[in-house]
Amino acid sequence: MKSPLVRDLKPNEVCTGVFLVQSKEIRQKRTGEPYLSLLLADKSGELDAKMWDGVPEVMETFEREDFVKVRGLPQLYNNRLQFTIHKLRPVQTHEVDAADFFPASLRDAEEMWTELRTIVAGLSNGDVKRLLNSFLDDPDIAVRYKFAPAAKSIHHAYRSGLLEHVLSLAGLAKAVAGHYKALDLNLLIAGVVLHDIGKIYELSFERAFGYTAEGQLLGHIAIAIRMLTDKFRELPDFPVALRTLIEHMVLSHHGKYEFGSPRLPIFPEALVLHYLDDLDSKVECMRVLVAKEPLAEGLFTGYSSSLERVALRKERYWNPEGQAACPALETVPAEPAMAERSPVMAPELTMHPPSLFGSKLQTALSEKD
Repeated sequence: MKSPLVRDLKPNEVCTGVFLVQSKEIRQKRTGEPYLSLLLADKSGELDAKMWDGVPEVMETFEREDFVKVRGLPQLYNNRLQFTIHKLRPVQTHEVDAADFFPASLRDAEEMWTELRTIVAGLSNGDVKRLLNSFLDDPDIAVRYKFAPAAKSIHHAYRSGLLEHVLSLAGLAKAVAGHYKALDLNLLIAGVVLHDIGKIYELSFERAFGYTAEGQLLGHIAIAIRMLTDKFRELPDFPVALRTLIEHMVLSHHGKYEFGSPRLPIFPEALVLHYLDDLDSKVECMRVLVAKEPLAEGLFTGYSSSLERVALRKERYWNPEGQAACPALETVPAEPAMAERSPVMAPELTMHPPSLFGSKLQTALSEKD
């Protein structure tokens, strides 16, 4: 394993390490001289880095998604670790172990794939099972599905994150279908397996996560519908009504038009799929928000635009003895200005001066006392 990892860096301790360049910008100082603004990463996290001196000699020697060896000083800035680079040189791919640099699920991809195949094999609806197997038996789809992230940055943004997300949803779907007996579990599992399948072509994940040209142009929902059309062509006797229901679940799983959903979910399994997908993504998003920047002080994280809130670092607030820390010592970070947030209509509370009648009434009550 490489050393140091991003998560192991200590403020004010000079260190040397190899990292993946996730983003690279050449900017100008006020003097007109160039400086480098980089986002470095390994499997444990990301690191904001700046190089101020000696930039002309190295700035053309590497690009985004290359590996670099850097020496410099980590320091806390606005509660975040920032790395000032003193020296930098490119590193060849054969000199590193790729597994050290790409965040991945803690679960084994093949083990998760076997679990997914077992879930599909256990379905009672033969048509749903045929459709899902037509996807999972496809060699190109299979290899991408095993290793694709579920998102570029918001939730399950690591290798095999999509597969982990889908299995989590499958478990939730079984629990909810066990509670609401009218739900069709076969239909719900079809939506779980297929709702994000377009992400295997929307996202690029060879090194740094990003969007493919197809992903930028179409998005994963449109890609998924195209993939479904291709598979339905191979299954000419597939029931038309069932096909339409599955297509609707894929089209509506974002739940709201403002969230990029072409349709609103209008039958129970589609509605449940949306809420389970939203629940699983938000729980993971909050977990990551709390876990990152472990050196930051305070009980609360910074503001998350995806969650539209800060998050409480619960373990700091509620210690192992179960005694709550004193919240009066902590100030919750201010939320962004209203212009930066989704508009929320709320009644306006205004303090009005007392009327003439009100003044006389208050005087009368005072005299009575």
